[in-house]
Amino acid sequence: MRARYCLAALLVVASLAPAQTVPGLRQPVTILRDHWGIAHIYAQNEHDLFFSQGYNVASDRLFQLELWRRQATGTLAEVLGPAEVERDIGNRLFRFRGDVTQELNWYHPHGAAIVQAFVDGINAYIAETRAHPELLTPEFKTLGLTPQPWTPAVVISRFNGLLGNVTQEVNLAQAVAAIGPEKVDDLENFQPAHPNLTLDPAIDASLLSSRVLELYNAFRRPLRLPGEPRASAEFAPRPEEIGSNNWVVSGKLTPTGLPLMANDPHRVQQVPSLRYWVHLVAPGWDVIGGGEPSLPGVSIGHNEFGAWGLTIFGGDEEDLYVYDTNPAHPDEYRYQNAWQPMQVVHETIPVKGAAAVEVDLKYTRHGPVVYEDVAHHKAYAIRAAWLETGSAPYLASLRMDQAKDWQEFRADCAFSRVPSENMVWAGANGDIGYQAVGITPRRPNWSGLVPVPGDGRYEWAGYLPIEDLPHGLNPPSGFFNTSNNFLIPNGWPYHDALHYQWADPFRADRVAEVLSSGARFTVADMVRLQNDYESLPARELIPMLAGLPMTGAAAAAQAKLLAWNDWIGRDSEAGALYEAWLRRVQENLRQLLVPKAAQPFISTLSLAKEIAWLQAPDGRFGTDPIAGRDALLTKSLEEAAALPPRVHHALIPHLLGGQYDVGDAHRGGDANTIDATGGGDNQTAGGSFKIIADASDWDQSVGLNNPGQSGNITSPHYRDLYPLWAVGKYFPIFYSRPKVESVTEKRLLLTPN
Repeated sequence: MRARYCLAALLVVASLAPAQTVPGLRQPVTILRDHWGIAHIYAQNEHDLFFSQGYNVASDRLFQLELWRRQATGTLAEVLGPAEVERDIGNRLFRFRGDVTQELNWYHPHGAAIVQAFVDGINAYIAETRAHPELLTPEFKTLGLTPQPWTPAVVISRFNGLLGNVTQEVNLAQAVAAIGPEKVDDLENFQPAHPNLTLDPAIDASLLSSRVLELYNAFRRPLRLPGEPRASAEFAPRPEEIGSNNWVVSGKLTPTGLPLMANDPHRVQQVPSLRYWVHLVAPGWDVIGGGEPSLPGVSIGHNEFGAWGLTIFGGDEEDLYVYDTNPAHPDEYRYQNAWQPMQVVHETIPVKGAAAVEVDLKYTRHGPVVYEDVAHHKAYAIRAAWLETGSAPYLASLRMDQAKDWQEFRADCAFSRVPSENMVWAGANGDIGYQAVGITPRRPNWSGLVPVPGDGRYEWAGYLPIEDLPHGLNPPSGFFNTSNNFLIPNGWPYHDALHYQWADPFRADRVAEVLSSGARFTVADMVRLQNDYESLPARELIPMLAGLPMTGAAAAAQAKLLAWNDWIGRDSEAGALYEAWLRRVQENLRQLLVPKAAQPFISTLSLAKEIAWLQAPDGRFGTDPIAGRDALLTKSLEEAAALPPRVHHALIPHLLGGQYDVGDAHRGGDANTIDATGGGDNQTAGGSFKIIADASDWDQSVGLNNPGQSGNITSPHYRDLYPLWAVGKYFPIFYSRPKVESVTEKRLLLTPN
């Protein structure tokens, strides 16, 4: 076991650092900030460790934290005006309202104390800004904001979680009403195949519309500031572009004989970034990695015993319930042939530049009421498993941060309820493991894919124990890999706990292809794999162009694609042409195969299923299906050849735009390559945080964080990591104290009052 620092060594080094008095600390704490902006925090007790984590992250990300706090508390309209009232209502409606102490201690045996210390650290820095307003970043002055204190309730907010699938329920129900369940099943790529999509006769699909979820969508949509000139769609990724990759490789596939772990979670590209690197060292703690700035601990990273990473496993934690309401008493709904009263919570929402808004937040036995149709005596509520105790996103990682082996790590996974994730482990003892996690409702008599009546006939039968989700240890292949793909093994017995919507398999298949090659892999090999631009869909689609008669620009495009190597490089003309052609193929297929009545509700199709249709065209392509297929491919290439050349780039937008935006570098890849760079001409999603951890020597680990560690426009670490990220280069993630010392840029000694 690597020896931790001793108190005497800490005090000698700390004496060389500038001292800063921080009320709330119990003993001195040293923070070493390295060349890449990572804070390595060395504390003498657990309280001071998490207090200092909060204090440190506030010094780097206070504007981001203030916006986070206001979303969590439903107080954005107070500073941004009437446009944010709906968001505030949604955030208040879906606030966790259980026992906060019980909730906090779910995440760690000392959870309440850890979160309180973290919050106190944030508040200590906020107090400093009151005494020294010059510490506030320019955004505060621009918006007239003053940061307000945090509470533990902010930390356990659910608004930023990856949740599902109530939006799909409404869309699928409307599609089923338009064209029938069999046709919808044929168009969608459900796995397992053929789930029940039949609407209960009590559901009047004609009353379903997007307005039913306006409050839900209001608190879930990305934040925009008033008067922002850019269209939000320009920087908003599609749901299928939010994914991740992770893999662990056992020692029998590495030259060192010990495992490697790689993870690149894909979220919205933003500045400041969603995640924040930190190194936490104190008695009982020595963990380094990344997490959301608003949370204590590390959600992806390693300690001295092992490394772990995550991707979205998928899950169906939501159901939309539809009720008949009492015409004489609209706050009553029918349940089991009797009228039941809704619980009503009255709140006042302050609004900048306007009168305060009085709202009644209503709840049925199943959850928050998101819409009331008074004219038709209907109410709609969402049952959300993520409102249960222990469902704050990623916070259960606190337990994992101290895991000493696979058995402890897997036991800690049993507390990780949200999001539903694929957790992988690479142990310093040589073990590699996989465990799916997430709170998983059991639905005994329906699929969860369409809304159901709230009259008592459709009830959850509890939750599947997390240990019963798919898992494994030390597989014969020598690796585990996940990329949001279908991961339910054959014969899995828990059919009432299934969900059916998964990412296409291309990223996962490409990772498995490389890891199955028989080679031995180093950290450098993992870097190359995380930045892989090989397109498996192109391999399958482009050969279909061979021999098709074309003329002019289309013929030249055909020749270019047939000579191409399927690698979507950042400067590849053929890659850019392929992307333009693929978009036209997909849109033309959608127009051909999706009846017009269902097109408003089925906006995209699975590329895997589209390729299958093109490889084996049926009668929908015409009386001569092969000729019809070839005509569609030819038409699509003619359209693509007439378009201006595609330039795929990555402009990372700040909420205030202008001088705060970062970069505009060319990017390769697309949503289906391992280095997922989806989003049309501008990359809107993908891996901004990346890590490759080497269990044979943690100091050989490397990582990324785009565009930088700091959210302060005046900091050298605001955008310094963007040039590395743009070209797929990494920086070292040093773990041992001597290595950290060798790259320390700034020392800070925090002392008690």
